[in-house]
Amino acid sequence: MAVLDFHLPAGPGWAAIAISYLLGSTAFGLILGLLRGVDIRKHGSGNVGATNAGRVLGRPLGLAAFAGDFLKGWAPTFWLAPTLAASPESVDSLAVLCGTAAVLGHVWPIYFGFKGGKGVATGCGAVFGIDPLIFLGAGAVWLVTLGLTRFVGLSSLMMGFAFPAFAWWRMVSQDTDATVLVGTFALALLVLVRHRSNIARMLAGTEPRFGKKGTTESSEAQGTET
Repeated sequence: MAVLDFHLPAGPGWAAIAISYLLGSTAFGLILGLLRGVDIRKHGSGNVGATNAGRVLGRPLGLAAFAGDFLKGWAPTFWLAPTLAASPESVDSLAVLCGTAAVLGHVWPIYFGFKGGKGVATGCGAVFGIDPLIFLGAGAVWLVTLGLTRFVGLSSLMMGFAFPAFAWWRMVSQDTDATVLVGTFALALLVLVRHRSNIARMLAGTEPRFGKKGTTESSEAQGTET
């Protein structure tokens, strides 16, 4: 039976966590916009996430912003944590902490008044760096949900719930400890909290669907940031 085998970080581990947060605070959508002379915080939803970047700057730069947000979650878990972990046994613990710090940096960036995105893209990168199979399984849930409902917010919520489900499957199949399961469960809770507005609109029947044009465009931007 799997148990939680969590290891507190040593000195270099704490540095890795701090670096992860600072990296996560880098708002690639905002930076790309400023390079084009556009402050995306003053357009669309005002969010610095990839969704608003794509809406304001166009799809290519939106995809570039998504890639940057994804990579800033991936790099701490795939590269930084294994490099600075005190021992091989502590890699998973430090990876979860670094991934969490990167996501928190994206959601509450220190550089931009602690007003960021919803953490989905950065969370995906962090999970991918820890275990690609967890990411692929949850990503498939996102695609299926989007195909069936056309709700991006609901798709992100379902993917968030799928993260700990697939982490549990990996834990059981590999007979590993529960560290990654706890980390993905915390990510699922954050995704749920950050999508409260989506839930309210879905219950009210006003949540726009993916690809829908027209007057609901601004509300879609506000509800589906990454």
